[in-house]
Parts: sequence; structure tokens; C-alpha cells
Amino acid sequence: MSIYADKKGISPIVATILMVAATVVSAVAIAYWMGGVAGLYTRYEKIEIVNAHAAGGPLSSGGEGWIVTISLKNVGSADTSIEGVLLNGKPFSHYAHGGGLSITVKAGGEPFNPDKGVALNVGQIVEFTIEIPKCDGDPSWPFTPGVTVEVRLRSSAGQEYIRTLAIS
Repeated sequence: MSIYADKKGISPIVATILMVAATVVSAVAIAYWMGGVAGLYTRYEKIEIVNAHAAGGPLSSGGEGWIVTISLKNVGSADTSIEGVLLNGKPFSHYAHGGGLSITVKAGGEPFNPDKGVALNVGQIVEFTIEIPKCDGDPSWPFTPGVTVEVRLRSSAGQEYIRTLAIS
């Protein structure tokens, strides 16, 4: 007679139920873990231009000109920043006139510095204000009434967000 003769094991049905339950619990745990890992690598940048307009009037630096206002909203899942502002394909700092006139760009009311950029966190709206002075009588100044201005805002991810506006 064996010492295990009076011992009984679990039934095959109970064993099957326990194995299925352990498998389901493991699968759920792995799915949650994989979802968290995948979320780290699937963050993306998406910026929308929610408002853009141009109007003539007095500039903050004095004189007359046009004020271009563009509001951006980060609707993506990753924070980003705007690191460049181009007008008609050239950096805004390219447009400096000998008479002391230059184009100024403000983001959120502060002067824009391309070296630092402007942070645009998820859900945040930032308003860019571009002041273009009038330079009457100088044919080399490209901004005159009726001209269209292409504004490109370049993000830290290398994406460009473009809006074309007519100044009048």
C-alpha cells in the first residue's frame, strides 16, 4: 500500500478552471502594461490655427502699419514649441529697413526669441502678434497695401503651420 493512496488531487474540471483564470488574469495584466508602453511612443504633435487676421493701424513701436494676429492651439498629445516665424519664406528678422523699421513678433504679449522658442503645452493657446510697419515710398520694402503675406510658424518637431493673409 502506498502512502499516497488516501490522498486525493483536485478534479480535472477545477484544474481547468484555475488554468483559464490564471491565463485571463495574465492576459489582462500584459494588455494594460503594453497599453502604457505604447502610449509613451505614440504621442504626437498637432497644432491648429484657431484664429488669424490682419488689420491696419498704429503699431506699439510707433508709426502705422499692419498687425497680423495668429492664435495657435496644441490639440495633440505631446507638448511642443514654436521656434521659428517666417514671412514669405524668410525669417522675420530678415526684414530690417535702414530707417530703423523692423518687423516685431510677440508671443503671448512677450517678444519672440527664436533661440528660446515659445512653449505650447497640450491644450494651450498662444497668440502671435506680428507688427509690419509701412514704409511708403521705398520700392524695396515688400509689404504694401493689397499684398498677401504668408506666415509660417515652425515647431520644434520641424512641422510648419502656414496661414496666408492679405494686408490692406
